[in-house]
Amino acid sequence: MNKDQVVKELRYKAIRSGGAGGQHVNKVSTKIELSFDLAGSNGLSETEKDRLYEKLENRLNKEGSLLLQCDETRSQYRNKELVTQRFLNLLENLLKVQKKRKKTKPSKTAKEKRLRAKQKTAEKKAGRKKPDLD
Repeated sequence: MNKDQVVKELRYKAIRSGGAGGQHVNKVSTKIELSFDLAGSNGLSETEKDRLYEKLENRLNKEGSLLLQCDETRSQYRNKELVTQRFLNLLENLLKVQKKRKKTKPSKTAKEKRLRAKQKTAEKKAGRKKPDLD
């Protein structure tokens, strides 16, 4: 992934935040909406795009773009920084390749320990039974 190339491909749109806030919220567009066209990206390889399509299928819109929003602060500039950082973290985490899990078997000692514990529990429960008076 070429981070600089990907960041250049981001599109930002400033919109008005909703919710409480009075006059300031009603007249200032501080909420930032980031959109990233996954299909048209030159900063990602085809394998990276395929991986992202698979992992982001529920978050992509009909055009294949990823939309993120941020309205945490009253500063448009700060919201832009936050949403960009969130986007880069998201891509970084999704493009990490997980290590394959190596199957392991329990050791001989672990098996014996488990069987001893099982036997001890069985004896404890057997001791709770009423004796047979035959």
